[in-house]
Amino acid sequence: MIKRFIRILICIGIAWTSKAQQTAEKANKSMIKSAEEKAKEAARKAPISWYKIYTIEKDTTLVDTTLSLKRFYQFNYLRKDRFGQLQYPNEGQTYNRLDFGQERNSIFPEMGYQGKHYAFLEAEDIRYFNVPTPFSDIYFKTVMEQGQSVDALITLNTSKNFNISIAYKGIRSLGKYTNQLVSNGNLRLTASYKLPAGRYALNMHYVGQDFLNYENGGITTTSDFENGDAIYNNRARLQVYLTDAQSILKSKRFFFDHAFRVNPKDAQNNLYVIQRFNYEYKYFEYNQASLGTTLVLNEVSTTFNRFGDAQVTASINDQATYDKLYNRAGIQYENKSLGTVRFFVENYNYSFGYDNSRTINSLVIPKRIEATINTLSGEYEYRKGSWKGFVNLTNAISKQSIRNLEVKAAYALNDKNNFVFQYQNQSKLPNNNYILQQSSYNNYNWNNSFKNEKYNTLKAEANTQWVHATLQVATINDKLYFQDVQNVPNQQLVTPHQFSGTINYLSLKVDRDFKFKKLGFDLTALYQKVDQKQLILNVPELTARSSVYYHSYWFNKAMYVQTGLTANYFTKYYANDYNPVLGEFFVQTQKEIGNFPVVDVFFNARVRQTRIFFIAEHVNSLVSKNNFYASPSMPYRDFIIRFGFVWNFFQ
Repeated sequence: MIKRFIRILICIGIAWTSKAQQTAEKANKSMIKSAEEKAKEAARKAPISWYKIYTIEKDTTLVDTTLSLKRFYQFNYLRKDRFGQLQYPNEGQTYNRLDFGQERNSIFPEMGYQGKHYAFLEAEDIRYFNVPTPFSDIYFKTVMEQGQSVDALITLNTSKNFNISIAYKGIRSLGKYTNQLVSNGNLRLTASYKLPAGRYALNMHYVGQDFLNYENGGITTTSDFENGDAIYNNRARLQVYLTDAQSILKSKRFFFDHAFRVNPKDAQNNLYVIQRFNYEYKYFEYNQASLGTTLVLNEVSTTFNRFGDAQVTASINDQATYDKLYNRAGIQYENKSLGTVRFFVENYNYSFGYDNSRTINSLVIPKRIEATINTLSGEYEYRKGSWKGFVNLTNAISKQSIRNLEVKAAYALNDKNNFVFQYQNQSKLPNNNYILQQSSYNNYNWNNSFKNEKYNTLKAEANTQWVHATLQVATINDKLYFQDVQNVPNQQLVTPHQFSGTINYLSLKVDRDFKFKKLGFDLTALYQKVDQKQLILNVPELTARSSVYYHSYWFNKAMYVQTGLTANYFTKYYANDYNPVLGEFFVQTQKEIGNFPVVDVFFNARVRQTRIFFIAEHVNSLVSKNNFYASPSMPYRDFIIRFGFVWNFFQ
């Protein structure tokens, strides 16, 4: 018995000794952890407020993993609220405009083909990051048919002062109508660096984008869609104008912006040398294998060319290229009390055109447009206490006449109430495709000379705890637009025009989110009024969106849910139609669209950093008449159930 007891003690001793050795080894390992490993361990516990996102203009936001109705509105291919934009039936197609106030203009001449730029990321759209640990954002959403939509981003700081990110957005969707495939890709690479003392800072990115759209030109017989015949519930049976056409927009951009402080240490007064560089190449192509469209109506067959006569009998292949080299350099003076003043010179070189010159009906169409524009700019920025102010004055010092004056003031009364006032006076050069166009279609060739467009815009915005309201008043002179003035049945003979008169525009937008216990109600309404002698700038008078929803925590607060319905509506108006040869919307006054509601039912949930979305889109189309259109020749999308998620990882 004693021997057995001694054996047990020996076994316990051995086990204890072994355990003690393991504990000692762990303690030793813990003691020899490097300072870098400890720093990494501390970073893993970093609060979410340390994960920052900022723009090239240094506007900073924090990573947001919450679930709100605003985030639900942003759950789409564009990753932004689409209020004021009317989407085409297939995900990844273009958007018609309901809200003119969203239009963005540059005083410099852009390539054009604006209907193809609906999802194009400009330099100011790129986001940069500063994160204590690797962070990723993954977006996924189902599409209409045979495809998916994905947007994935990962970013990390290799050190406290150097950040890199890589992101890719891709979509492929066959669509419900004939010849409507979408296949887009978007690659973004960013890098940010600053010296520990902040004396030097650099932001740079590379973006490669391509947008491929099969173009069907709209449905040929709208009565087949509107009569509700069950045979056309399969939308592929509706005849379209084009069955083998497509358009492609490709782009690549190299961009960097950096600043160097002349004085070695940060002080009350600082002097910087600043530079911004942007090189961008774009390529647009329109292909159409066969020219003729055959329309059968009342057993009578008619064949015609949708875009008029052509120089070839088949295989349209129109190509245009655009090179832009933008460089600005200057100095920046900063006084911590009085604000920041910048003076810089801008150099803008561009080349737009085709491989060869062309003569059409004795009209000589040159090969390219090439020009250099130089401007002198001054800016003043003030940020102190409750006030923020910004003034920019840009004027050409080369032979081209461009001008921009922008004044902005913001006042924050408190955390819940702030006000913004803005004025802009702009004289901009026309986009290049208004000036020069070559095509195998005879009607789509021109060499024009237009005046600058002039915009005077006054905007006031109030963000209060009761309501968010925006008032905008604008005066537009020498407005450029595309229009088919010949009005030949079943044809689009679109050409550029300039309105010599004045267009007066007014809009008032209000939105408010009410919550009572577990119920919520969100309302956004936009009123627009246009005074013009011709129907050039056409928008609906009233556009509205309302949501009624239930929100609560489930499963011991492990899941937060939102479920309800959203209704969108706009009054009838002469909506612009889309022309695939130009990649542009054009003015038409033959058909009004609108006055139909779109009701979506949704169920959203959040579990930790994952947000899940289930949406039944346009449910009322199951019982309503087929009177819903995205443009005069293209129906709006039908009922469909879609789901997806946004998943954030903090490493």
